Amino acid sequence: MAALKLFVLIGFLFLVLTGIIVDADASISDVGVDADASIPVVQGEPRSDGPDSIVSEKLNSKISSLEFHIEEKIREIKDKDAVIAAKEKIIQEKSESIVSLKSEVASLQEKGKLDTAKQVDKAHARARELEKQVEKLKSNLDVQIKEKEQLKARESEADRKASQLNSKVESLQKIIDNQKAKLRKTERALQIAEEEIMKAKLEATSKSKELMEFYGAWLPPWLAVHFMRHQTLLEKHWKVHVKPALEPLMQKAIEKKAQAQEWAAPHLETMKTELRKVSKPYIDQVATATRPHVDTLRSALKPYTQEAVDAYGKFLKSATIYHRHVQDRVEEKLKSHELTEPWATKELARFAASVLLALPVIFLLRTCASIFCKKEQKPIRYGSLHQKGNHAHFDKLVRSLSYGLEVSRGLHVRGYCCTS
Repeated sequence: MAALKLFVLIGFLFLVLTGIIVDADASISDVGVDADASIPVVQGEPRSDGPDSIVSEKLNSKISSLEFHIEEKIREIKDKDAVIAAKEKIIQEKSESIVSLKSEVASLQEKGKLDTAKQVDKAHARARELEKQVEKLKSNLDVQIKEKEQLKARESEADRKASQLNSKVESLQKIIDNQKAKLRKTERALQIAEEEIMKAKLEATSKSKELMEFYGAWLPPWLAVHFMRHQTLLEKHWKVHVKPALEPLMQKAIEKKAQAQEWAAPHLETMKTELRKVSKPYIDQVATATRPHVDTLRSALKPYTQEAVDAYGKFLKSATIYHRHVQDRVEEKLKSHELTEPWATKELARFAASVLLALPVIFLLRTCASIFCKKEQKPIRYGSLHQKGNHAHFDKLVRSLSYGLEVSRGLHVRGYCCTS
């Protein structure tokens, strides 16, 4: 930038100097021409004080003015020459400084070339190192991508196995829950059976006591003592010898029974099929013979049966609603106590609700029967009066419970059918 400014300055000075020199030459030539034109050729003629003297004076004055003007121009030229010399000295100094600057620039360029060559070499070495690192990173990236794909495959395989294991666990959990429910049912059945066995044992002991009292009432004491002794001996013999020998026989008999049932099952099926084939034409004949009578009876009873069916359906709907309410209430009551919580099952709640709904019906039927029906008085038998009374009471209770259970099952099934 400094060299460019210096060059512009030198060009400007050169133009100024050339302009000054051209102006000086032009002014000198103009002065000579004017002088030659204004001075007439008066050679050989003497001056006179007439108009020639006036002209000469004018010419002299003009010459003097031109000389003065020439002196001024020369002085200006000298001043300009001094200025030009000073400018030339400055230009020379600037040119010398330019040369030194050029030499410095050349040296700096040489040093810069060396430095740039070194830097280029360093950059190439760095680039090679970076290329090597990039190649390493690419190889590492490829390895990581492969590992990632393998991990994804393993993850998908693990998810699939986990889903399979979850399904297996769910199925096993369902099986375990079913087995637990079955175990609870069997435990409850075992408890009920144990209670029944205890009741039977208590009844047997009470009956044996009653029999002993009865026998002791009409047997002599020595015979009663012998009878008791023989009875205890027989019980011990039964427990020690007869019962262990009888249990495997009973087990074998049960196995034989199962084998016989398995063997007889296909024969029974064949017999059933043959009986169906044989009985089918007779059944068809009976059906064809009774069909017109059944149709007429159905058409005659249709208006009455439709009303009965509608009323029965309404009754079943209301009964199922009450049965569900009672069942939920019984189940809540059973679950609210710690002792009855293990027994709080749907089957027991349904049975209890059926019994509770059937008891008023049974009570009404019994009261109506006792009011409108008269029983015949049976002769009193004193021998087993207490035993028969207990059996009759137990049979009545069993019949009432079975009737209530059948009614509840019928209501439950028909209610679901109606609702569906």
